[in-house]
Amino acid sequence: MATIDNASQQLLAAVAIGLAGHHLFKRFETFSITVQLTFLLAPPLLGASLLTSLQPPLVLIFTATYISTVAGSTLVYRLSPFHPLAKYPGPIWCRLSKFWIAGISYTGRQHTYIKYLHDRYGDIVRTGPNDVSIRDPAALNAIFGPAGLPHGPMYIGRLLTATDMPLVGIMDTEEHLQRRKPWARAFNGAAIREYEPLVAKRTHQFVRALEDQKGEVDIGHWVNYFSYDFMCDMAYGGGSELLSGDGNTNGFWRLLEAGLPVGTFLSHVPWLALYLARIPGTTRPVQRVLAHSEDLTEKRLQNGSCHKDLFYYLNNEDQPDIPPPPMKQVVSEGIVAVVAGSDTVSSALTSIFFCLTAHPEAYKRLQDEIDRFYPPAQDPCDTQYHRGMHYLSAVINEALRIYPPAPGGSQRQVPRGSNGAILGPYFLPAGTVALLHTYSLQRDPRNFSPHPESFWPERWLLASGRISFSEAGIADKALFLHNENAFLPFSYGPMNCVGKNLALLEIRAVVISVLQKFSLELRAGWDTERYEEGFRDQFVTTRPAVPVTLTPRF
Repeated sequence: MATIDNASQQLLAAVAIGLAGHHLFKRFETFSITVQLTFLLAPPLLGASLLTSLQPPLVLIFTATYISTVAGSTLVYRLSPFHPLAKYPGPIWCRLSKFWIAGISYTGRQHTYIKYLHDRYGDIVRTGPNDVSIRDPAALNAIFGPAGLPHGPMYIGRLLTATDMPLVGIMDTEEHLQRRKPWARAFNGAAIREYEPLVAKRTHQFVRALEDQKGEVDIGHWVNYFSYDFMCDMAYGGGSELLSGDGNTNGFWRLLEAGLPVGTFLSHVPWLALYLARIPGTTRPVQRVLAHSEDLTEKRLQNGSCHKDLFYYLNNEDQPDIPPPPMKQVVSEGIVAVVAGSDTVSSALTSIFFCLTAHPEAYKRLQDEIDRFYPPAQDPCDTQYHRGMHYLSAVINEALRIYPPAPGGSQRQVPRGSNGAILGPYFLPAGTVALLHTYSLQRDPRNFSPHPESFWPERWLLASGRISFSEAGIADKALFLHNENAFLPFSYGPMNCVGKNLALLEIRAVVISVLQKFSLELRAGWDTERYEEGFRDQFVTTRPAVPVTLTPRF
């Protein structure tokens, strides 16, 4: 009987220590593996050694009881009314663990799932134990404005490290803004004018490559080649010739498409990424993408610059009086250049060509505008008329609204140790991770009506006063809603997409060039719903093949 009582007391002690362990984890959340393992293993081992005189079976039972108590207490707390996010609704599986939405994100359907959650639960919904998604433009400035929130931890999971983060992953706002300065120099007006010949060169090469194709082509396949070749020119001074017939010799797109699902999954459970990164082979697709990015960057730094490319600025080569930053820092920025610099433009262009070929009236109207500004003898890469092409701008904006290249938006986090944050009508406690969900905002009928989920470029002309309501076919002005605070394909505020203007330059040049030279027609009978179904959100997007026939116009 005494032995049973003693064992019961020891189990009660394990439960008590487990409850204390849960409190430690909750209060001192960290990405340090050493600290995590100390919190997880030290209390039960110490307690067991003191209470059981080092008897191995009881040590194991004591440790198992402790860990079970920590886990059970954590799950109960996440569902309890005492949790600081308890007042915000969400599915029970989301409130219990991030593994639920991580699993959904692996399939690429997190954008449609989060939109479904908003449609069901409202403008703020719990997508994890300490995560919320917001579908309310009123929170825009508080999240992204000058006094907004710092980045969240998602890039720790994507990049398999909590150190040497690139610009987009830096969680300290002041450090981010400091590191952004060379990027700002690389994308200011003067720098972009120097990139214009590179854009023109690759765009003309892209058109010639399409001329060589016979019959039906996957337009997205060739857009991928264009964007990667140009990115290598702009960022690294060259190094890729996919358009010239080398093909996908370095396997970049295969690497990227293999790594995106794993990276997206781990972005929701970044602590797990740090453990898996230490196990050979478990994160091989992500590791290969990162290694490819690092290899390109290291070669560029060794070879030096042949013109003012991105790393001319990132390595402070434009400011010789300032020493270059540490090698690790510059290499980490290469990851952003490779992935964000190529796939986002490719995504936007593929969506634009799909939308145009699926909507013949919009195609015809844009074709007429292009023929007016850029007849056959006019160079489509001469940018003097680009800004005056209002229907082209409307087409680009509308495609980015329906199919944003980063559907999830930019993750932010309320700083730990703060007093929380007020985001519009919502209060979030310290440590909460928040997402202003781009895909949901841009398809919300309260922001864009009519046709909130359809491609209708005329909404942008109507909003700017360039066409009348009667020309747009709207009898009741009250039916038209257009809230550009809910249009965030390039994010917003001082930490927005620094490459926006260059991306738009590329997009305009390519669309004008292709439609000036060719007539595009979707495969007869091809179901346009396949694009919506195949559009995947995995940080950047993956898209299905868009089969078109290209017919020379002249």
